[in-house]
Amino acid sequence: MIDTGDTAWVLISAALVFFMTPGLALFYGGMVRSKNVLTTIMQSMFILAMISVEFIVIGYTMAFGPDVNGFIGDFSKVGLTGIGMKILEGGTIPELAFVAFQCMFAALTPALITGAFAERMKFKAFAILMLLWAVLIYNPMAHWVWGGGFLAELGALDFAGGLVIHILSGVSGLTLCILLGKRSGYGRTAMLPHNLPMTVLGASILWFGWFGFNAGSALGANALAASAFVVSQAAAAAATVSWVLMEWKFNGKPTVLGAVSGCIAGLVAITPAAGFVEPLPAIIIGLIGGGICYFAVAVLKDKLGYDDSLDAFGIHGIGGTWGSLATGLWATTGVNPAGANGLFYGETDLFVAQVISTVVAYALAIVGTFILFKIVSAICDVRADESEELAGLDIVEHGERGYGRSVVGGTIMGSFEDSSEMLANTVMKVNAKGGTI
Repeated sequence: MIDTGDTAWVLISAALVFFMTPGLALFYGGMVRSKNVLTTIMQSMFILAMISVEFIVIGYTMAFGPDVNGFIGDFSKVGLTGIGMKILEGGTIPELAFVAFQCMFAALTPALITGAFAERMKFKAFAILMLLWAVLIYNPMAHWVWGGGFLAELGALDFAGGLVIHILSGVSGLTLCILLGKRSGYGRTAMLPHNLPMTVLGASILWFGWFGFNAGSALGANALAASAFVVSQAAAAAATVSWVLMEWKFNGKPTVLGAVSGCIAGLVAITPAAGFVEPLPAIIIGLIGGGICYFAVAVLKDKLGYDDSLDAFGIHGIGGTWGSLATGLWATTGVNPAGANGLFYGETDLFVAQVISTVVAYALAIVGTFILFKIVSAICDVRADESEELAGLDIVEHGERGYGRSVVGGTIMGSFEDSSEMLANTVMKVNAKGGTI
């Protein structure tokens, strides 16, 4: 029979995960320059709409339809055919509640990728690429891990999306930002966040929504949901502290951008493990996750020279990788009897399965995204040219501005962000010549 409490919790969790995509739009939107804020927000909001349609029509049956040779779901549930008012098999909620919950996951995942190529992809190419990515990369991976596919048979665990969501999106984002090339002026021109309060608001919404993301994956109002809720908070808090401390030590100042980046890194790291680990291991996962994601953003990106605009790979790719492997270390059946024991609880099988599934996720993201990029490149222009980047994609792609400009005494007065960016560019040029200000 349907349990009304479980159903209510799953529907509320679906709404919380829905709220994460507008939160992501604000989080990313505040970090770009003012001339690209609407483009960045539009990408998340359009994906929310487009992928919701795609998931209802074909995505759900590909990911969660009856298994075909461990690779994909069959097409018996196209357009949610035959679901009606049925109860989810083996569950206590209507299957439609599960559809709603998973739909929000499917919509959020490609939106995460947009942070890697922010400020330089044309909207037409973006829309085609993200739709193909959802159908041909996300849906199969979701089936492999959650829909009874071969990684599930292998024994891989991913409670709420470390493999399916964060590794897949982060590594795909890295692949795209390398294929697209660096933004015009990258490394020579200061590209500062134009509105950090907006970014903090977005991060706060993401943290709030993440409780639905992780605790909702218990698919019921039960002890497992409570455990996932607590360990999510523990890891996020620990990662915030570790990121800020590392930034403070190596850069001399703790920043609010570092604090919100740390909390997201901790949430990413705990996501695959949320239903399998206890609170103290969750704190360790968060502390390490904050540290390695800081290293990826502050050191690795500069060393390797790729332009991951908003650190999608540094936070989601690296954080998801750590979380997936940490699940293989600290998972315990004392939290979730349906799971398995990790390496630190005396068993090796789970850790091996996590390593294999992580490699599979990387391979699918890199190879699949490369192929899709080449296909879309043959259809239309993908990269904005230098003049379009200079003007800003808000005007070029959408004919809008996020902020108005005024004319005073014949001089066009821009936003404060424009002035601060000009000052930062001046400082960079003077310093490059050995001067001082």
